[in-house]
Amino acid sequence: MKCIDFNEKWRFRRLDQEIIEQKAAQEPIKQELIKQKLQNQELKGQEVNLPHDAMLSESRSEANPGGGNICYFDGGDYLYSKAFFVPEDYRDKAVIFEFEGVYRNAEIFINQEKAAYRPYGYTNFYVGADRFLKYGEENIIQVIAHNLDQPNSRWYTGSGIYRPVHMYVADKEHLLLNGVKINTLSIEPAVISVEVGTSAAGEVKAEIFDGSRLVAAMAAGTKGKTTMKLEVPQAKLWSPEQPNLYQCRITFGTDTVEETFGIRTLGWNDKEGFSINGKRVILRGACIHHDNGLLGACCYPEAEERKVRLLKENGYNAIRSAHNPCSKALLNACDRLGMLVMDEYVDVWYIHKTEYDYAGYLADWWREDLKDMVEKDYNHPCVVMYSTGNEVSETAQERGIRFTGQMTDYLHQMDPSRPVTCGVNIFFNFLSSIGFGVYSDEKAKKNAQKVVKKGEELRKGKKKHKPVGSEFYNTLAGLLGDKTMKIGATFYGCDVKTRDAYANMDIAGYNYGILRYRHDLKKYPGRLILGSETFCKDAYTFWELAKKNPRIIGDFVWAGMDYLGEVGIGAWVYEDYAPKAAPREGWLTAGSGRIDITGKPLGEAAYTKTAFGLTDRPTIAVRPVYGKGKHSPSAWKMTDAMESWSWEGREGEKAVIEVYARAYGAALFLNGKCIGRKKFRKDCAVHFQTKYEPGELTAVAYDAEGNEMSRSSLRTAGKETLISIIPETEAVKKKGLCYVRLQYTDREGILKPTQRNRLHVAVSGGALLGLGNACSYNPEGYLKETTDTYYGEALAVIKAGNAGSVAIQVTDGKYSNSIKIPIVEN
Repeated sequence: MKCIDFNEKWRFRRLDQEIIEQKAAQEPIKQELIKQKLQNQELKGQEVNLPHDAMLSESRSEANPGGGNICYFDGGDYLYSKAFFVPEDYRDKAVIFEFEGVYRNAEIFINQEKAAYRPYGYTNFYVGADRFLKYGEENIIQVIAHNLDQPNSRWYTGSGIYRPVHMYVADKEHLLLNGVKINTLSIEPAVISVEVGTSAAGEVKAEIFDGSRLVAAMAAGTKGKTTMKLEVPQAKLWSPEQPNLYQCRITFGTDTVEETFGIRTLGWNDKEGFSINGKRVILRGACIHHDNGLLGACCYPEAEERKVRLLKENGYNAIRSAHNPCSKALLNACDRLGMLVMDEYVDVWYIHKTEYDYAGYLADWWREDLKDMVEKDYNHPCVVMYSTGNEVSETAQERGIRFTGQMTDYLHQMDPSRPVTCGVNIFFNFLSSIGFGVYSDEKAKKNAQKVVKKGEELRKGKKKHKPVGSEFYNTLAGLLGDKTMKIGATFYGCDVKTRDAYANMDIAGYNYGILRYRHDLKKYPGRLILGSETFCKDAYTFWELAKKNPRIIGDFVWAGMDYLGEVGIGAWVYEDYAPKAAPREGWLTAGSGRIDITGKPLGEAAYTKTAFGLTDRPTIAVRPVYGKGKHSPSAWKMTDAMESWSWEGREGEKAVIEVYARAYGAALFLNGKCIGRKKFRKDCAVHFQTKYEPGELTAVAYDAEGNEMSRSSLRTAGKETLISIIPETEAVKKKGLCYVRLQYTDREGILKPTQRNRLHVAVSGGALLGLGNACSYNPEGYLKETTDTYYGEALAVIKAGNAGSVAIQVTDGKYSNSIKIPIVEN
């Protein structure tokens, strides 16, 4: 089967108002009008390459109905068109298009005939094209992405064709798409099963390769489906520590397919907990959303791999794809890098959280959605668990309890090799059961009406911002702190309203329920517990509990990386970056990542790594040495400390210093003078205060006898200032992405966080895709050639050209610098 890249030279435009206004019309009338408009708008508009996020270039306004959940961006309906030639010899072949992700309510037209419809914005889907094609001539494919109906999400979605598109061409007798399924039956010896689906009878050949070396082979006859068992001698097992991969080549007639896979087994039971290849593994997890920061929702392989690499470098061995199926590119990266994945289906079931969300479609589509998710995931060794939903309070209802079991059983039918969970907010379940639920259809509709009314009043300047819906509850949780949900989850009623749903899944997903762990381990001796969503400050407590209790299988912090939308819920931003009177629509990110939106690890990442026992030296993190009017004290933010002792102009001001270590105690020294000595008490963090003065800050970790275990230091940057341009890779692949950090530093490369100015970036030999900083308040967005710095730095994302080098010049009017990055073949 031939796979053709179908991502270049599309035409894009926002649909005109006439079509939009016809949404209320009867379906046949609407479709006829759309067909006429498609004929009139063929190949008009802006040329774009995929992936493409239409929302990122829309206007932002507090009056927009999506609100802070989607960064105040406007919604819209969008038309994508592409011309392609179909040779005459394709008449005897099968042509299938794959769309990996279109947000949302995608309608596919081929030569003005409707070929497919898919409402969910996060599942990949396939479109058989044969009956619509014109052979020996040019054809037109058009895609309408409907995202005008707002609000429909609790986080930034993006709009349009934000993941890749492929065209598959095969002989009429061919291997079925997703027809090869590989499963590990045993590891001693290593035996795999290879199931193959074909469109006709014939002979199938399977070959297993370790790199270029053939290690196993087998042939079998088939009448449409066959299963072969192959033993792989001296097999290299796949694990997070050693992610060894093999290639399986399947041949059927003239058709060939290659699948990458890993040999590994999974286990889960009440004795050993969760295991890979027979060895217990504790999931050190991070929740992530699907966006790629400065690139919006655009799914580039390099962006997805970078996300995984950064999380792995900072101590995480698992990710939760909150709250939708992740991309193929992310799974490929996780396979290569050894990152475990909990792939999650959806954020809503049949109760709306926002007025136009997926709750109105799920009943008709959940089986198809789950089927596509499983087929996408099946051969990836990194995928170790499925999640059927997030904070779905339906799990407190009889109907929802049955539905929990239905989805679990359906997933087991398709893939019995992986466990199933669901992230349940225990306290929210109880509240919903007594009529105080966070979400309901009625509330979603009322909230939407409030947003519309608020928008009208804002346009007239009559009203100030008031949060509604999930934004209100996020704000409330931020004010009340992290203990509210955790203590609430300990109420007896919370147990009553979760136990039946938990019985209908393999692993019980606890959102913010860590204070229940000890109690539930005793009460439910067969239950496996997963912290499906947790606070950063609970990392140490979780790890100590999990080490002693195998039935606590893991923890997923909210969130591993900062993300677009749910603006400001974890943002500790000071007034010099976000004035109190600043417009609400200037807020862009949540601010709740352990790694910021530019990919820089923060003090919280160092704390988590220490809590998990992954570092043998103390880490020093310092809260910004100044600070007036901090925004959003938040449950989803433990600290804003960073690893820097360079606070020029702040001499004599109070400095709060945090030291993280796995030790009995720690001492802190400034320029050789001891500031203090403290013991660690049921945590791996201690805090010190002193007045800032330049020099060297040193932390020393001690054991119980007072012996030094290790030490580390931070030094103040020198007086000279320059702009450092720091690419993350020495070279960039042809048409690939390059991430370039821009910093104010001294000559030794020590960051100067108090330096602030506007940077202008000029690029040749490539295209500047995104430019910005890590501040959650960013009214300019990421699509300009200039950016403010945040604590002395910013990030540029560049797409390379075809050859030569990418030249980057950066200036602020006073300082300037330039570099060249060579472009290499893929």
